[in-house]
Amino acid sequence: MIRILLADDQALVRAGFRAIIDSSPGLSVVAEAVDGAEAVRLASDLRPDVILMDIRMPGTDGLEATREICSASGLGGVRVIILTTYEADEYVYAAIKARASGFLVKDTEPEDLFHAIRVVAAGDALLSPRVTRRLIADIAARPAARRSAPPSLAALTDRERQVMALVAGGLSNTQIAAELHLSPHTAKTHVNRAMSKLEIRDRAQLVVIAYEAAWSGLWAAEPGRGVVTTSSIGRSGR
Repeated sequence: MIRILLADDQALVRAGFRAIIDSSPGLSVVAEAVDGAEAVRLASDLRPDVILMDIRMPGTDGLEATREICSASGLGGVRVIILTTYEADEYVYAAIKARASGFLVKDTEPEDLFHAIRVVAAGDALLSPRVTRRLIADIAARPAARRSAPPSLAALTDRERQVMALVAGGLSNTQIAAELHLSPHTAKTHVNRAMSKLEIRDRAQLVVIAYEAAWSGLWAAEPGRGVVTTSSIGRSGR
């Protein structure tokens, strides 16, 4: 059973999501939070598998709550999906930098919501193709001085760089395996090793690092290495 915490300041929104989620086999809402501070407390007390976190809440907002939860040493197994009516670039980027594992808008279809919860609970990150495109465009449009300095990629092997580029293109482990003629298990191993070496915990941060490295000129087009380019945007729908 995947245990879910709802964090939203609107009672009707919480009630609606609870009814939808509890109707799906294998999913259960274990608690509700009315603001970010309560979400942090309940996350610590209950250790849910996934938190559906609204951004705009009174007091501690969803982004700050996500930062606190995802940086807490004892909450490594708790994943956050930002669920909001807003799809502005600054929210997408801020959510990922806060280490959220997913970003969905509130008009998402129930089946897509169920899929997102299961994907994130399994340890992957989920960004819809349109959110990935907005993230990429946001990073590309930033002046070099405003972009974060990505960590060194020197520790990655050629294969890990190649896999990282495909992750940044929006491919799942299964799609990466097919692209590189690997088993899904091997593809997942390469992804996990890349994240471990870069000291990040999920694929969303891997996407950010890949594009920041590319636009900072730290990821050169070398033979045999995966290279992130703007043409990867077209792959995000695969």
